[in-house]
Amino acid sequence: MDQASPFLFIVLFLVKDISLRQIYRSVCSLPGKGTNIRPSTCSQIYHQYFAPTKKIAAAASTGCTHTSKGTGHRMDGVTSNAEETKGIDNHDAVAKIQKVEGQVLAGDVEYRVYSSRWFILFVFCFLNLSNAMMWLTFAPISDHTAEFYKVTFDQVNWLSLVFMIVSIPLGVAATWLLDTLGLRPGVILAAWLNLVGAIVRLISAIPSIPEPARFPVVITGQTLTALAQPFILEAPAKLAQLWFAENQRATANMIGSMSNPIGLLLANVISPAIVKSKADFLNVLGVYCAPAGVGVLLATFGICSSVPPSPPTASAAATSETFWQGIKKIVRNLQYWILFLIFGIGLGLFNTLATILEQVLCPRGYDNTYVGLCAALMIICGVVGAAVAGILVDKTKRFQEVVKVGFAGAAVALLGLSFLSRQRSQQPGIATLCGIFGFFGFALYPISTELAIEVTYPVAEATSSGLLIVSGQVWGIVLILITQAIAQPLSAEDNQHASCGTTGAITPQDMSIAMWVLAGVACLAAIIQIIFFRPTYKRLKAENWEKAVKVKKSGVKLTSMKPIAV
Repeated sequence: MDQASPFLFIVLFLVKDISLRQIYRSVCSLPGKGTNIRPSTCSQIYHQYFAPTKKIAAAASTGCTHTSKGTGHRMDGVTSNAEETKGIDNHDAVAKIQKVEGQVLAGDVEYRVYSSRWFILFVFCFLNLSNAMMWLTFAPISDHTAEFYKVTFDQVNWLSLVFMIVSIPLGVAATWLLDTLGLRPGVILAAWLNLVGAIVRLISAIPSIPEPARFPVVITGQTLTALAQPFILEAPAKLAQLWFAENQRATANMIGSMSNPIGLLLANVISPAIVKSKADFLNVLGVYCAPAGVGVLLATFGICSSVPPSPPTASAAATSETFWQGIKKIVRNLQYWILFLIFGIGLGLFNTLATILEQVLCPRGYDNTYVGLCAALMIICGVVGAAVAGILVDKTKRFQEVVKVGFAGAAVALLGLSFLSRQRSQQPGIATLCGIFGFFGFALYPISTELAIEVTYPVAEATSSGLLIVSGQVWGIVLILITQAIAQPLSAEDNQHASCGTTGAITPQDMSIAMWVLAGVACLAAIIQIIFFRPTYKRLKAENWEKAVKVKKSGVKLTSMKPIAV
């Protein structure tokens, strides 16, 4: 049967009219579970029918190679057997590595990275940027927004809160779709939702729309763009895992993730620059439609495959858990739950501060231009901090040290900001603390999503990293509602210096207590993380085990075993 097996594969392919690659996976990816095909036969079939060629590599780097399933391709190699791993254990002189759960490829599989991965990353970055601009369009001009739509500050906050609320139920659905159907369907769906929502928002500012109908229309548009966010935010970690080499994953994740705060930066600059009166809302909402339209074109016609023809690493080639199997493993993983809590608080703190920053500072006499500058400085410094963290982690693999230092630094900066934001004429100090908060705080985002994959491997990437984002949205909602509830009336003296709005139709509030609460939550979370978070890097162990197999079989030096760039 073994010698006839390659022929049997072809016959099944012709008769059943199903993918030859699917037959290979079903027979060879689960050795010892109901199949008589030996690993040697699977290896023969793999090299005869599936081994990457220069022609395939060239197609992948220049055009569209349609491989649409999210986790389906990830067993194009052969599971290592007892013969290959014999003699490799914790005391081996070559690799003192503990074998971990999950399937590991044998040493004869060639890993490749493709130049098209950078274009795909660019498309995700562009969509992430556009969606972030939609999210924070109104926060830096909350006073003008309240006057234009005839609503209160609390109602304006719901234009940001809707993103967090929608992300909770849809975040779980997005993880399933990305892990089951793949990156391409998810990103195309997100791009179209983002564009349609942008158009609906624009309609709300048309002069012929009755004033009572404007706010319901704009929040409907915000909801549509919010539906796109989970697919976009949860994609970078999966994209980095499936397309990038081991020494590029954290950097790729950082680039994809940090396009979101760059979008927030642009919103903080564009909205205050355009909106000087109620007549400017049609213009600013029209400007935000343009990148959404470009994003649809890039996603629909530019991304042609969810996965590369050949995996870049052993962990990318291994079979992930199914969605529900992954959920069961996550439930029993204590270190993941600590990360889930801490990351959620960190993301919730940033979302809250980005939403209420103008409401915190305008009662002390700081105008919208200065608030926009503070938000921009926080994001610019944050992108720099995330870049430093991503490169550092790619080179050293010190995940937990980076996130612990980052959270502690952000907590100290927020504590100082809580004090200075109560004072007038403290522009240099407030701007500096916003920059420090961004530098340390933003480093947490991409590294934490990479950590989620490390501590839960072989759980699918979108599942482990996506649930972190859901946690962040939950905490964002909770913290924003708390800050609204504990806001105090502004004193008569401070009310004389307030610079909120232009018509006097809105009432500024004192957010001092709210800021102290946010700082206290940040300090408590930092302490919990430093003391209790002790992760195990399961993905790295699996990849090192596979390298040890190669060393045992062929004597190849570990330093020479890098993916081939094509």
